[in-house]
Amino acid sequence: MPGSIASNRSMLREFLASIATIQGDLSNITAPPFVLAENSTVELPQYWADHPKIFVAPATEPDAEKRALLVLKWFLGSLRNQQYAGRGEDEGVKKPLNAFLGELFSGSWKDKELGETKLLSEQVSHHPPITACYLWNDKYGVRAEGFTQQEITFNGSVSIKQKGYAVLHIDKYDEDYLIPVPNIKVKGILGGTPYPELHGEYSLISSNGYVSHVKFGGKGFFGGGTKNGFEARLFHVDRPDEDIYTAKGAWNGSSTIQDARTGKDVETFDINALPSMPLEVADLEKQDGWESRKAWKDVIAALRNGDMKTTVNAKSVVERGQREMRKDEKARGETWKSVFFQRVQQDPIFDSLAFHDNNSFTVDRGGGIWKINTDAVENAKKPYHGGLLPTNETAGGTVAKEPSNMEGVQEQQHSGAAVNGVSSNTVTHERVSIDSSSSGKFKGRVEESNKEAQPRDIAHVQQEPTDAEVEAFLRAKFSASH
Repeated sequence: MPGSIASNRSMLREFLASIATIQGDLSNITAPPFVLAENSTVELPQYWADHPKIFVAPATEPDAEKRALLVLKWFLGSLRNQQYAGRGEDEGVKKPLNAFLGELFSGSWKDKELGETKLLSEQVSHHPPITACYLWNDKYGVRAEGFTQQEITFNGSVSIKQKGYAVLHIDKYDEDYLIPVPNIKVKGILGGTPYPELHGEYSLISSNGYVSHVKFGGKGFFGGGTKNGFEARLFHVDRPDEDIYTAKGAWNGSSTIQDARTGKDVETFDINALPSMPLEVADLEKQDGWESRKAWKDVIAALRNGDMKTTVNAKSVVERGQREMRKDEKARGETWKSVFFQRVQQDPIFDSLAFHDNNSFTVDRGGGIWKINTDAVENAKKPYHGGLLPTNETAGGTVAKEPSNMEGVQEQQHSGAAVNGVSSNTVTHERVSIDSSSSGKFKGRVEESNKEAQPRDIAHVQQEPTDAEVEAFLRAKFSASH
């Protein structure tokens, strides 16, 4: 197929050689069309709940330790589709479209027994790229909100470092579960069928005291390990050395849960045996201009047709409009305002639970902490940004010159000017790390690191190609082809 990675292997090698010279974050780099997926990063949160029965299951369990186990099962059961974005594993992974600032995605799963489970996601920042999401089921009183910021680097394989977290809340028991976002390595790129491996160790931490510690271990370069493998243990913070349940298997296939106290298997769970429920999304004509599938419709159509020239040209219309919009905002002394999420300085739930963790969570203070604005969920009306479109045009087809009416929505704060996407001001990062004594008691601390860009750093950055320069290269490469 003309749009497949395997059929464009030589051009892929050329692209990889070009990005290998770039040091730093590649998350906003313009990728060749044949490596692009037919959806945007704002669609990815849907895979946290495309098995709604698993999503709401903890609310039906009266036993606290079994409830924590069901949360672990939900977390593990969501990983496969999150990584493959609904694609078959034999197709490999593709890079989602870079969501533009303000991009929206919404939908729901409707079931007679389960009621309606709803999804809302929004791109709340572009530099750095941050997607915030909210999932909720009112019938069962289950809601989850979170945000993720990605840093992508390339060194033979693609490494995706994820910053952020999610919080799952169960109304009936007034419980919160702090959920991590694992780091990813994409392997097998040069072979034409890329696949993801999760790596690292992470904890799911509940306000009821139960912790599930998950260790991911993929297949090594020399064949050691198990592809997509994991091991997990569930325990109470007061008894960290006493496992209650253990789980082992592959997050993209079958796994076994065992009662650690009796040694007996509790359940063998195969995520592939549970079909995903399709997300219901409004027809394009009913979508707002800032909703993902409407905004990218020409790009998606070109990708499906394998038309690389039209893909590049259609993408450029949106991306150029976004650059013009940022220039217009700067000239007016304004910053972008998100619709459904608000930036906060502190999250008491995160602060109260993260200290039980062992280096599982990274939060970039420069990117912010993002929480759902429930008033906006209830009251925001279309069109969300007046007549303004993502292309910096108005609904009537003219270029926007006046600021749009965005009252009642949250302002995104920006600090400092950027040099090729790198802030020339001080950037502060907040990391959560843990001291643990031999007795198993946890002592949490928050680390702050201030890094000021030195003149030699800025000079080095200026030698690297900008997004615009890379886009120009790709336009020249692919617009003239096909």
